[in-house]
Amino acid sequence: MSNYEELLKGRMSKESFRKLEALKNEKVMDFVGEFTAHCNPSFLYVCDDSEEDRAFIRETAIKKGEEQTIYLKNQTIHFDGYNDQARDKANTRYLVLPQNMERMKALNSIPYDEGHREIMDIAKNIMEGKEAAVQFFCEGPAQSVFSVPCVQITDSFYVAHSENILYRPGYNHFLQMKANEKKQFFRFIHSAGRLDGRGCSINTNQRRIYMDTQNNIVYSMNNQYAGNSIGLKKHSMRLAINKSGTEGWLCEHMFLMSVQNPEKERQTYFAGAYPSACGKTSTAMVPGEKIVGDDITYFRNIKGEFRGVNMEQGIFGIIKDVNAQDDPVIFANLMKDQETIFSNILIGPDNKPYWLGCGMNNPDEGTNHHGAWKKGDRDEKDKEIPLAHSNARYTIRLDYLQNFDRQGFESKEGVRVQGILYGGRDSDTTVPIEESLSWRDGILLKACTLESETTSATIGKEGVRTPSPMANLDFLSYPLGEYTMNNIHFVETMDDPPKIFSTNYFMKHPNGNFITSKLAKKVWLHWAEGRIHGEYGAFDTPTGRIPHYQDLKSLFHELLHEDFSEEDYNYLFTFRCTRWAEKLRRTGEFFKKIDPGTPDEISAYWQDMEKKIFAAKQKYGDEIMPGRYHG
Repeated sequence: MSNYEELLKGRMSKESFRKLEALKNEKVMDFVGEFTAHCNPSFLYVCDDSEEDRAFIRETAIKKGEEQTIYLKNQTIHFDGYNDQARDKANTRYLVLPQNMERMKALNSIPYDEGHREIMDIAKNIMEGKEAAVQFFCEGPAQSVFSVPCVQITDSFYVAHSENILYRPGYNHFLQMKANEKKQFFRFIHSAGRLDGRGCSINTNQRRIYMDTQNNIVYSMNNQYAGNSIGLKKHSMRLAINKSGTEGWLCEHMFLMSVQNPEKERQTYFAGAYPSACGKTSTAMVPGEKIVGDDITYFRNIKGEFRGVNMEQGIFGIIKDVNAQDDPVIFANLMKDQETIFSNILIGPDNKPYWLGCGMNNPDEGTNHHGAWKKGDRDEKDKEIPLAHSNARYTIRLDYLQNFDRQGFESKEGVRVQGILYGGRDSDTTVPIEESLSWRDGILLKACTLESETTSATIGKEGVRTPSPMANLDFLSYPLGEYTMNNIHFVETMDDPPKIFSTNYFMKHPNGNFITSKLAKKVWLHWAEGRIHGEYGAFDTPTGRIPHYQDLKSLFHELLHEDFSEEDYNYLFTFRCTRWAEKLRRTGEFFKKIDPGTPDEISAYWQDMEKKIFAAKQKYGDEIMPGRYHG
């Protein structure tokens, strides 16, 4: 009998307690009981996988005013507080045991006892007078080698509703767990804290997101913005990166999609990592291809094959600049009467949603994250308030998309991944597509050197290159050097690991104009697909292999009905020695700064590569045209 049985019976209905008791899981019972006693909610509702419970969560979010209905009955809008609109990096910390503090000093950490005491003090009675929901989820397909079961307690029914859209139901998975599995799950405890008249968190000065990777639990207090409150998103990702690092699999900040080749009657799966604003979503959703997932992927070595699953089932996407022209698949779905949560956009007088860059005729007044709004309104800092927040979001199910790959999504052994894409953003260095010479080269030259170049739309100086190794830096839960080596070693027992490619969609003419259209990425993808199947030749460069002109010319004509000039090809695919040497130096310096314990073999590799590039420069000149290099 659990120490908390009587307490829980008094805080929930007989049906909710029955659901909890049916799991026969003492660790679950103790988790729910401990935080019921500590956070002190007045009532708990325990959810199973039924549609009735899903509907109850949504209806309660609306009833409590955490969401509002709009002109389409299945769509709702949620507003976060004015200072709760983005991830709180400063207050997102790891609880670290004393013996690990030196190893974790480069990450945002706090000594375990100090951090645990602080978060428990903040959580004490934080749910007093409020209802809470207990939910069960499964990251990855249930009853599979990829499965990571999760349980969450939250007093925000908006958060609970979002989780129901974004993640696979997991109550039945918990019911079927074997005795030796019953203690292996992730735990999340969240409270929005005290709320104002609009239902927004008040005590954001006490906003804390503390992660205990030793015990796979995350505490999130005094926030509502989904990036801080939704446990199964980036909080869970940090737990999974730590877990995978100790167990020999990978959790990556990657989409998962397939390139379709109907002429050859085949589809080829790719995964890809891109920093923000570098083309991740648009690559995952290239017209004519299929998508399995858009954000986080688990990879395992299954019978010598590199296989992956989408750990989610929905999309929590940035809505800014989603419009009919630039993102037709998503835009079409946002116009349909299907379950959707908008956050921090504008609701116009017509009760319809509007956002920055939506391509519609925006009204001059309405309701947004600031409250009642009209064009020209200014905030307390005398800054003009836009009609919607630049980090406004939408939450929808992935299977709404016409190009959803249901078979790949549901496969309990995942899909076999044959290509990995790493894409950054620069205007003058990295070619549009390049194949790595090997897996190790790909990790060290394509993944570790990822950068994102600031543009005129970015606050600050234009042209600054921000390092973003693996496009995963914000979510690493152990040192960068170790993480890099784990990626390198992951494929050691595989006969045919995926080919790694770099992409860059942002090369510009000296006059500042982009050289190719946004849809050119379809050509680069199909060239990579052909390389995987041995169908295209390639020229060598000091850092990899690039396409032949005639192959790209044919692909542009076949896929896009466009001409592709040899002049553009030569400019795009010229190898720029000095630029690349500078890029390697920046990468090495960044690794030393972020992780002084980076293994010497990583630094030595970049130094050797710089010497190789210098030798090429001496022989061929600073800019090496395609086909001229013979290493």
